[in-house]
Amino acid sequence: MTLPPNVHDAEPIPATARDAIDALMQSGDLFRYTAPQDAPVALLEAEFAELLGTKYALAVSSCSAALFLSLKALNLPRDARVLIPGFTFAAVPSSVVHADCIPVLCEVGANYRVDMADFAAKLDDVQAVIISHMRGHTSDMDAIMELCDERNIPVIEDAAHSLGTTWHGRNIGTIGRIGCFSFQSYKMINAGEGGIMITDDSELIARAVIMSGAYEHNWKKHKGPHGENSHELEHAFANWQNHLPLYNLRMSNLSAAVIRPQMPELARRVRDGLANHDYVAHRLNGSPYIDVPAPLAPEQRAPDSIQFNLVGMEEADIRAFAAAAEGRGVKVQVFGLSEDNARAFWNWKFLPEQVDLPQTREMLMKACDVRLPVRLTRDELDLIADILLASVAEVTGPVPVYGT
Repeated sequence: MTLPPNVHDAEPIPATARDAIDALMQSGDLFRYTAPQDAPVALLEAEFAELLGTKYALAVSSCSAALFLSLKALNLPRDARVLIPGFTFAAVPSSVVHADCIPVLCEVGANYRVDMADFAAKLDDVQAVIISHMRGHTSDMDAIMELCDERNIPVIEDAAHSLGTTWHGRNIGTIGRIGCFSFQSYKMINAGEGGIMITDDSELIARAVIMSGAYEHNWKKHKGPHGENSHELEHAFANWQNHLPLYNLRMSNLSAAVIRPQMPELARRVRDGLANHDYVAHRLNGSPYIDVPAPLAPEQRAPDSIQFNLVGMEEADIRAFAAAAEGRGVKVQVFGLSEDNARAFWNWKFLPEQVDLPQTREMLMKACDVRLPVRLTRDELDLIADILLASVAEVTGPVPVYGT
């Protein structure tokens, strides 16, 4: 019997990263501000900004930290209302609460994207928006930006799952006012932990840099586009020096040394991840009991997992399917069928305002998630698809053959 692949392991860290780590360990120079210039974190910021096509980047301890700093950098008043999708990871509403703001949840459809009617209905009552491209699924950014621009509401893109995704050919994370990305282990680039925020706004990045922990005059080691000194940026730094609290959310040189050698691998990982996803999606969509939602037309995804909805099944059947798949060696996460799943909004008991979202709840009770690391071979992908389809058949019975 062929065993299913371990989908929880990431790709090995490149040897060049190990060399850089050895050099750092020899020097003991792990703090980003020790070196006068060209520290690994500073180089990462410059390289990431250039890769995404934006002016400024700030590397921090996590994507959650990046979201929090983004909200603080927007200088929102206490108890500002921030609209977020009802389908996201608990870190997103947590970052809103940490920033002394109030999360406002909107409905998400069966395709995992923001329900635009509910979004528009709730928009007049908020001061900022975080759009989570949850599991890499891009909501209608054209409609979102048009509605928010009309009201002068800033948009933060939570692109933790979307590094490498494009919308009309434009990099996700560059469409809103600020974009935030993750380097946690289950992301396209793996540093265990870490995050980065990007923007073209010098005032925003200056406030975020200082609050991230650039005490005294360490902000002078942050440069403008292409590593050049920027008078606009220097003026913004000088304006905010000593006027903002320090939250000490910096990234260490060690994390940057792990991340930088993986960046040249990104294009390959995006290509392979999309091919893997679409191959398995095609096989799964052959079952009348499984629906893998299609991407929106302007979207080119960069997935390393697959999400699908179970069709025509009651909760007992869904639980039986998940158990059957796990028994065959493939772990299926059904977002709504867990008492502590951090992606089910009713488990966010810390919210200052509790709300029910019936459409989102219905979706989460049937939405399944399976990791598909980009390193998987075609044989391994077939094995995963075979197990999922066999598990559905075990619960529903054989697929009927029509016309006989």
